[in-house]
Amino acid sequence: MGNSALRAHVETAQKTGVFQLKDRGLTEFPSELQKLTSNLRTIDLSNNKIESLPPMIIGKFTLLKSLSLNNNKLAVLPDELCNLKKLEMLSLNNNHLRELPSTFGQLSALKTLSLSGNQLQALPPQLCSLRHLDVVDLSKNQIRCIPDIVGDLQVIELNLNQNQISQISVKISCCPRLKVLRLEENCLELSMLPQSILSDSQICLLAVEGNLFEIKKLRELEGYDKYMERFTATKKKFA
Repeated sequence: MGNSALRAHVETAQKTGVFQLKDRGLTEFPSELQKLTSNLRTIDLSNNKIESLPPMIIGKFTLLKSLSLNNNKLAVLPDELCNLKKLEMLSLNNNHLRELPSTFGQLSALKTLSLSGNQLQALPPQLCSLRHLDVVDLSKNQIRCIPDIVGDLQVIELNLNQNQISQISVKISCCPRLKVLRLEENCLELSMLPQSILSDSQICLLAVEGNLFEIKKLRELEGYDKYMERFTATKKKFA
C-alpha cells in the first residue's frame, strides 16, 4: 500500500476520529497513527497480518472507544494496551492469543470483548475486575473448565461455544447479571452441568446443544421448570 494512500486515510481520520484500514496485508501497526493519538475514537485494522502492537504508541490513544484487530497474527498484547481508559469495545477474534496481560483489568470502561478463535486455555481471571463488561465472546478457544472465579463475572452474556469444557463451577449460578450462557459444542456430561444454573441463577437462555447428552434429558432435571419460567418471561419481554 502506497504512502500517499495511507496519508489520505490519516487525513480523513484526523477529521472523523475513525481510522479504518482492512484487508490491506499490513504486517505492522501503522506508525503514522501516532500523530492521531489525541483524536481517534475508532481504529479498525481487521483482516491484516499484524503480529504485534507497538507498546510506545498503543497506550496513548486517550479517547479511543473501539479497537478491532480481528483476523491478524497477534500472539501477545502489550501491557500498555490497558492504559486505554475509555475503551468500550475490543475485538480480537482469530488471532494467536494464549493469555491476556495481567493489567487487563484496568480497561475499566470495557463493555464488549471478543476473543473468539484464539488459543486461550483458561477463563482469564482479569475479566472479573471489569465492572462494566456486558458481553464476552470466548468461543472457539481451548478452555477446559470454568473455575470458581466465574462467580465474580459481571457480564450479561458469556459465549463459550466450541471449547473443550467438561467441568463448570457451581459458582456460575452466582453471577449477578448473567442472562445468556452459550456452551454449545463442548465436552459436557449432563452430570457436570450444575443444577443451580436451572434453579437458582439469573440465566434465561442456556444454549447447550452439541454436548455429550441429549437435550431432552436436560428437560428432566429438577429446576428446569424454573429455568423455563425465566426463559418464557424474557421471550415475552422482547416479543
